[in-house]
Amino acid sequence: MSFLPTGTVYGVLLNFRAEFGALAPRMHEPPYKAPPKAPVLYVKTANTWTPSGGAIALPARVPEVEVGATIGMVFGEAGRVAGYVLMNDLSVPHASFFRPPVKFKCLDGFLGIGPALREGGDPGGFSLEVHIDGELRHAADFSQLVRSAAQLRADVGEFMTLRPGDVLMLGCNAGRPLAKAGQRIEITAPGFEPLANTLVQEAA
Repeated sequence: MSFLPTGTVYGVLLNFRAEFGALAPRMHEPPYKAPPKAPVLYVKTANTWTPSGGAIALPARVPEVEVGATIGMVFGEAGRVAGYVLMNDLSVPHASFFRPPVKFKCLDGFLGIGPALREGGDPGGFSLEVHIDGELRHAADFSQLVRSAAQLRADVGEFMTLRPGDVLMLGCNAGRPLAKAGQRIEITAPGFEPLANTLVQEAA
C-alpha cells in the first residue's frame, strides 16, 4: 500500500539559498519591507494528495504547472521524525511568494506523494532529480537549505505543534520546471522510492 499522510502537510517557502537570493531585492518592497523572520508556511490540504503512480488532472484553465520537487519530514510520536518521503508540490505559476495563494497551490490532486518512507539519514546529505518524459529537468541539493531540517523543525516549533502524522516539507529549489498535460514527472533521490505521476487534462 502506498504511503499517505495521516496528519497535516505543510509546505515552506524561501528555504533554498538560490531562491531566497533571487527574491531578496523584492523583500524590501512594500508591504513587508524586510525579509521574513520566521518560516513562511502554507498547507497542502487533503484534496491535493495523489499517491505515486496516480494521474493528476489539470483544469482547462491551467495549461501548465510548476513542479516543486521536495522532501517531506514525517513526524511520529513525541515530536520525533519517523521518516522522509519524496513529494511533488505542484502549483499554478504565480508571482506571490509572501502569502501563498490557496487557489494556485491547493487544486485537487496537486501534491504527488512518494510511495514509501525512508527511515533515518541526514537531510543535509539528501539530493534529488526531476525527470519530465525521461529528460533531466531539475535538481536539488539539500545541503543548500537556508534552514537545515533540524533548524526548520525548531523554528516552526516556536509557534506551532507538529503532531504525529504531520508532514513538513523542506522547501523547493529555484528554477522549478514547468510541465503540461500528457507529460510524466518522475522524482528520484538516493535511498528513496521514486515518485512518478502523469499529468492529464481534466474532462470537460
